[in-house]
Amino acid sequence: MVKAKRILEILEKEYPDARVVLEFKTPLQLLIATVLAAQCTDERVNQVTNNLFKKYQKAEDYTNVSIEELEGDIHSTGFYKNKAKNIVGCCEKIVKDFNGEVPSTLTALVSLPGVGRKTANIVLANAFGKPAIGVDTHVYRVSNRLGLAHSNNPDKVEMELCQIIPEERWIRTVHLLTFHGKKICKAKRPFCGQCVLFKLCEWPNKERFYGQNLLN
Repeated sequence: MVKAKRILEILEKEYPDARVVLEFKTPLQLLIATVLAAQCTDERVNQVTNNLFKKYQKAEDYTNVSIEELEGDIHSTGFYKNKAKNIVGCCEKIVKDFNGEVPSTLTALVSLPGVGRKTANIVLANAFGKPAIGVDTHVYRVSNRLGLAHSNNPDKVEMELCQIIPEERWIRTVHLLTFHGKKICKAKRPFCGQCVLFKLCEWPNKERFYGQNLLN
């Protein structure tokens, strides 16, 4: 608990502008954007959704288009066939079971096709302001390297973080860990030599990367 508090204090100073990078105005838009963000950069998703959200404004709109057309609209995000299938499936269930509105509970969200705990928690936290920790690849990696979590299972990482971080800090914690993961604690070539958390980090390989790949 003490270590987690110290880490968050340091990250808060380092990334005061940490936030959700995905652009959205409604819970539905964030849900769609999060689905598209799998194996794709947030920046690329934002480029796609800039036009997508003008074309499809309600859940019902996604159910009235051919799957082929939707695939074309999201093609550049990768894995477009599976994403299109999940988006249509989600929206059909939202229209049928939730009166066209994205549900605001974890149980209801994970009942949507293709929506797991990560996506559900991201929507809960950022669209509805409910305390939640969405463990994406960055949160998973950084948490394990720092020693905040010790699991190769994202759901268990979520539970471990929830146990050591105050509930009122859950949403902010995700933003901070995500920014750190994107900017410094990268998957393959982390900038350990520039990491403000180097001394607190428990990652065995940190010494090997110390001083390498200095940022320009």
